[in-house]
Amino acid sequence: MEIISQPKTEEPIKPQEAEIKKTTKPLTRQIISSGFSINAFLNKDDNKPEEEENVVVKTDNLPQNHFTETDLQAEWNLLLKQLQKKDTFVFNAIKSFKLVKSGENQITVLFPSDSAKVEFDKVSREFFNHFKTKVHNFSIEIFYKRDVENLKIEVMTKRKIFEKFVQKNPLLKDLDDLMRFDLT
Repeated sequence: MEIISQPKTEEPIKPQEAEIKKTTKPLTRQIISSGFSINAFLNKDDNKPEEEENVVVKTDNLPQNHFTETDLQAEWNLLLKQLQKKDTFVFNAIKSFKLVKSGENQITVLFPSDSAKVEFDKVSREFFNHFKTKVHNFSIEIFYKRDVENLKIEVMTKRKIFEKFVQKNPLLKDLDDLMRFDLT
């Protein structure tokens, strides 16, 4: 068997030119800063007063309708219910806040800690804008007050609940001595 091969015509191999594509997107990921610097926090000067943002809004021509404590509490509870479903981290941080109507056009926000206040600041602007629109009162002033004593959340055990009932009805103590309730 004879294999017949065809004559090869040798063509010189041409080097292929690389295509250069220009893109507008960066080739690497952009670094996103969280806005918190550990070095800045550690080197923070406690004697330096913090800058406060003062925004002046003329409220002369805006509506100033009356609102009640009930209106405020209803909207606050609605916000908490929405946050519980949408953002549980913020909900857990601000659920112990108390909003109180302290004057005709004043709301005092009682907060337990600065870290919780930071989380509240994320939702406060949207909440207060919604509330002002709902009650048609755009001259509401908001005051913040730290209140640690009244805002501690105490875990109620069966023993603590029973002790509160004993204060109201001392005969329960005698019943406990007689029956030896298991309150663990």
